[in-house]
Amino acid sequence: MAVYGYVRVSTLTQAREGESLEAQSRQIQAYAVSKGLQLSEGDVFVEAGVSGGVEFQERPEGGRLYQLVQKGDLIIFPKLDRAFRNTRNALNVLHDLKERGVHIHFIDLGGDVTGNGVGAIVFTILSAFATFEKERIATRIREVKQIKKAQGKFTGGRRAFGYEVVDLVKVPKPDEQKIIAEMRSLRKKGTSYRGIEKWLSEKKDISISAMGIRHILNDAH
Repeated sequence: MAVYGYVRVSTLTQAREGESLEAQSRQIQAYAVSKGLQLSEGDVFVEAGVSGGVEFQERPEGGRLYQLVQKGDLIIFPKLDRAFRNTRNALNVLHDLKERGVHIHFIDLGGDVTGNGVGAIVFTILSAFATFEKERIATRIREVKQIKKAQGKFTGGRRAFGYEVVDLVKVPKPDEQKIIAEMRSLRKKGTSYRGIEKWLSEKKDISISAMGIRHILNDAH
């Protein structure tokens, strides 16, 4: 029987929760010792900077571990959300590994969840909650961005031509607003977006695609 560990952290999670890869690895090593399991440092798979939204089998280290394990092997995870953030993926992986005779231990769930006991039930429930929490956070982020946009605040991404960002608020940039006014005037005279693109390049030494110009002028109304 081979024993493996798996740790994961995304940049966002690490910054928010302070859960380092080293701390997770130490937790797994301590658990293995407490259960009398032999786990070498080289058998801990380290997934750095990979979102929990990526299915386990699609992650570089998760996929390698998934293909490696054989009947009788055991995988230790520090927490449920280090392995899965999607209920369907969690249950599919659990079912497949169970069929292959692989045991999965979650330290935060008290141990083996591949049996038919309380651990397996808790695993199913918490997987569903993990999915719900992820979707709730994503919805909240979208709502906040919509509110900021309605308030004229910067919501991330590239700076819009014609504006600068001051204290997260989009403020008109006079010199670029003047150029937008000139572009609008050219459009009223029948100049195509391609024509304005060429004019910007030759007269203003500014590189904006025809599609970008169309977007700018539509937003300017």
